[in-house]
Amino acid sequence: MIHDRYYAELEKYEKLIGRKNQKSDYYNGIYDRYEYPVLTREHIPLHWRYDLDAESNPYFMERLGVNAVMNSGAIELDGRYYLVVRVEGNDRKSFFAVAESEDGVSGFRFWDDPVVLPDTCPEETNVYDMRLTKHEDGYIYGVFCSESKDREDPDLSAAVARAGIVRTKDLKTWERLDNLTTLRSPQQRNVALHPEFVDGKYAFYTRPMDGFIETGSGGGIGFGVCEDIEHAVIDEEKIISRRIYHTLTESKNGAGAVPIRGEKCWIHIAHGVRNTAAGLRYVLYAFGTDLEDPSRVIAEPSGVFLVPLGKERVGDVSNVVFTNGAVARENGDVYIYYASCDTRMHVAATTVAKLEDYLFHTPKDPLRSADCVKQRCELIDRNKKLLEA
Repeated sequence: MIHDRYYAELEKYEKLIGRKNQKSDYYNGIYDRYEYPVLTREHIPLHWRYDLDAESNPYFMERLGVNAVMNSGAIELDGRYYLVVRVEGNDRKSFFAVAESEDGVSGFRFWDDPVVLPDTCPEETNVYDMRLTKHEDGYIYGVFCSESKDREDPDLSAAVARAGIVRTKDLKTWERLDNLTTLRSPQQRNVALHPEFVDGKYAFYTRPMDGFIETGSGGGIGFGVCEDIEHAVIDEEKIISRRIYHTLTESKNGAGAVPIRGEKCWIHIAHGVRNTAAGLRYVLYAFGTDLEDPSRVIAEPSGVFLVPLGKERVGDVSNVVFTNGAVARENGDVYIYYASCDTRMHVAATTVAKLEDYLFHTPKDPLRSADCVKQRCELIDRNKKLLEA
């Protein structure tokens, strides 16, 4: 017999799912933010968390609680929007689940069951942060972090991060391929697959790291190619977006959403990290690469693209935003899905035209305070003349 409390909780759940999202009053001309998160832990289906049986669960307690939903890959298929979300249980283990929406900003509902990946890596402890690439070879690829304990280090927090690869046609049946091997980088996280062949090869955006947390000699976001996606091996990684002193990428940076093909360039929305007295601060930034040679950067606007604001600043890991999914529609609309504080998912809406205007007409960072204030004074002087005219 189903516990009576289930029906009261189900009513609250359906009200949450049915809530219409709306644009907030935030304005910067680049994108629109929405008032409500698109996914929270309250969006997790009740039958994933509770034993519904009144006899075995007389107090209707959560038996397998969920701590957070975050860091989703994103894709549009047949006019509907799908997020492959990182769901973190109360046990700290993460798994993937698909949430679906008609309009991309409201009404995201999880499918009845989580994603079950082929269990081909016995040493793998945790999986998270899948980036979805609709590739020209006809498959949808998911590239994610595959984490395992570093058996050579007695420190309980010592881990090894690798890039796991799966592929699918329908987000339901997944084929597990070999993990990505980068011959010159011992660890990898935040890896994304380019949506098109480059000179007939599969191309990846990587983040070479010496350790699980610290990048060490890793210089930033890398680019590398391989012949065989089923046994992907990258011999050389070219750094295309470097870590730079006293910028938002000082501590580390990494690929975000899979690049979007624009009219002028490939549009990259990445994350940058700097250390502060309050800990690591994650923000988003953007850059553009050449359409024919996606390893060549041709646009580097200054500063942050998106930062956590208001309630977005509070959560499990405060003062953090992170993206690994965006959807670009055929009409030029773009939805950027981002997590705040490793806790919940949000959406920002823009267009390809706006993003390319931002990339090519926002000044580049001159890297010194003296030059930055000159840059700002030039803008102020031009605006004064307009206002006085």
